[in-house]
Amino acid sequence: MTSPTSEASASNRRRARRKGSVALIRTGLEEMFGRRRLTRFLVGADIKRTHADTLFGQLWWIIDPLLQMAVYIILVTIIFAKTTPDYPLFLFAAILPWKWFSTSLGDATLSVTGRQQLIRQIQFPKIVLPTASVIAGTLSFTFGLVALGIVYLFYLDRLTIWVLLLPFIAAVQFLFTLALGILLSALNPFFRDIQNVLRHFLRLWFYLSPGLYSLSAIAHSNKIVYDILSLNPFAVLFDAYRSVIWGSDIPVVGGKTVYLPPGPPNWTGLLIVTGVSGVLLLWGILVFKRAEPAFARIL
Repeated sequence: MTSPTSEASASNRRRARRKGSVALIRTGLEEMFGRRRLTRFLVGADIKRTHADTLFGQLWWIIDPLLQMAVYIILVTIIFAKTTPDYPLFLFAAILPWKWFSTSLGDATLSVTGRQQLIRQIQFPKIVLPTASVIAGTLSFTFGLVALGIVYLFYLDRLTIWVLLLPFIAAVQFLFTLALGILLSALNPFFRDIQNVLRHFLRLWFYLSPGLYSLSAIAHSNKIVYDILSLNPFAVLFDAYRSVIWGSDIPVVGGKTVYLPPGPPNWTGLLIVTGVSGVLLLWGILVFKRAEPAFARIL
């Protein structure tokens, strides 16, 4: 039987641990938003490392998603004979955000293990490393929007005022990417297989996300699969991008589909993803700050 003294002692330890966790999260947030000069320097270094500061590096953010779009168009429309109105624009609304996410997450995951000498020699808040990687990827994504403008030249009837909501959707994706990037960057020094598995996991994640297809088309054919895939944050994000860039589709009785012009995104879904991303960010910061003292020892 537990004595009142031992129960009180355990309660005090839990309370102290909660206070310590809150203090770590607060410190992490202050370091992320308070070290702007250091973050700007690291962002510039990341951009130079990935050659995004060169003309070809910038052009690659235009050429690469266009080439990916061409490959998927051949695969889906010719080989699988699927027909979707203005499919290149439908497809590109997912390809460009995914390139941003996969590139930023990969760079953020390696941001700590890739800076071994810097971490060993200089004392600084390490949490700025994944933060800078995600910001650098975001700047490249911004330049990649030029490719979206090129695709729009062929579908000007789809260009509406709703496209101005893109920054709001991108802000939700930025928060989600930052949260996941900080968490993985903290775990990668201890579990190096993460960086190896991540590439394959991201490929699978894309195919399980409605990038090549519309999730609403699955609703009538397989409700269970639809419900499971709807839990994917990128089901919400891709749908939001597609709503303001391309439009939306609604399956009706008889196997037919009604296609609607661009309109507002699903604000409820975006709000849910924002809330989940916020919780994930706080957890990622906590994990990172607890792991940070061991970085210099194990790297």
